[in-house]
Amino acid sequence: MSIKKFVLYLCFLSFSFGFSQSKALFEQATELYNKGEYSKAIENYDQILKNGEHSAQLYFNMGNCYYKLNAIGPSIYYYEKALLLDPNDDEILNNLGYAQNMRLDAIENMPKTEIAQFYESVVSLFSFDQWAYLAIAFIILFVLGYLAYFFLRFANQKRLAFIVGIFALALGVLSVLMAYLQRQEFKKDNPAIVFSKEVRVSSEPNNNSEIVFTLHEGTKVNVLDQLDDWKKIRISDGQTGWLLGNDIKLLKDF
Repeated sequence: MSIKKFVLYLCFLSFSFGFSQSKALFEQATELYNKGEYSKAIENYDQILKNGEHSAQLYFNMGNCYYKLNAIGPSIYYYEKALLLDPNDDEILNNLGYAQNMRLDAIENMPKTEIAQFYESVVSLFSFDQWAYLAIAFIILFVLGYLAYFFLRFANQKRLAFIVGIFALALGVLSVLMAYLQRQEFKKDNPAIVFSKEVRVSSEPNNNSEIVFTLHEGTKVNVLDQLDDWKKIRISDGQTGWLLGNDIKLLKDF
């Protein structure tokens, strides 16, 4: 056996072993959850994360465990992480809503125009990965339509293949555009969840500045800037301020 084949074989064995180990940990965590041993289930899920694996289902299950333990911040945090990977999952959205009802802060969202709401609803219909997969599917359909147009003999069949191909190409280009726009929105947004029981948000990044408002565990913020240990944040009603970075936990850390 050559060295190249030997290395590939070792990589394959490592991947297979890691996958089977994570699967076993996941199944054990499910059993522990069903028995009501939520803390032990979390330990298993944490081990899977340490193995470098993540998924919407994994984060969703972790959110469920923390919710059962009445841990507001961590439960919302993991539901939100699951939602980043699967933004249209009804079960995740429902459970996130239940967890959010446990928060002390009730912050109103800034009003948006109808055009902005429509744009946001269309772009966020899928994640950028899902838009990309959709684009690939439409491009494949376009290629099949082109081949059908080339090989079919009858005019009606050629016309149908041509229409399907052009329609698929247009949808493919649109999906690529949506994937790009969603990616830009994803990069621009830097959300985090408050993990401390209570946080005083200051007007400036120091301990001597004026307190502008107070936040509590589980509130979602958007990080705008950073200076040393301080982070500038904005909440959904548009207010901004500075808090210490260890009071929050960033959602996009995978």
